[in-house]
Amino acid sequence: MKVIVGLGNPGKKYENTRHNIGFAAIDYIAEKEGININTGKHKALVGSGYIDGVKVLLVKPQTFMNLSGESLRPIMDFYKLEPEDFLVIFDDIDLDVGRIRIRRKGSAGGHNGIKSIISHLGSMEFPRIKIGVGAKPPGYDLADYVLGHFSKADQEILQERFEDVYDAVKLIVGDDITEAMNRHNKKK
Repeated sequence: MKVIVGLGNPGKKYENTRHNIGFAAIDYIAEKEGININTGKHKALVGSGYIDGVKVLLVKPQTFMNLSGESLRPIMDFYKLEPEDFLVIFDDIDLDVGRIRIRRKGSAGGHNGIKSIISHLGSMEFPRIKIGVGAKPPGYDLADYVLGHFSKADQEILQERFEDVYDAVKLIVGDDITEAMNRHNKKK
């Protein structure tokens, strides 16, 4: 089984913000695969189904971004999973809007949601898909920026890129992260 996690913050106030791009990606995948994300457990909203014959859980932690690991550890323990069974999708301010970067593993890189996951899973050895939300403009507070909303033009770019994220997820679920990286880590 693979657990595909989209990071974000719960509640209407945070919908469609830069920090919630992981939630939006999970919603896109769920729609494509006909998976309902409607079960509240493990401090998350969860939906189960199959992607190309592989059992998956789609997860949207409801702990707020900086505590995301609090919902993943119970999932890991309950299903007896390893950190590499998780695939985490989240925002990255170091990438242009809509740019995707896939990694097999790595540090938190200053992202507090990833920092929490590394702490709770006890490992940096899990794949991730970073979705660019653009750099913080000079003079902006980082929290205000990531909790801000996308422009209409940026929303259109991201909607087009969700198909690429979905393709990458399918490749990673099928154990071909190398092909996912080759296909999607280049600038478009």
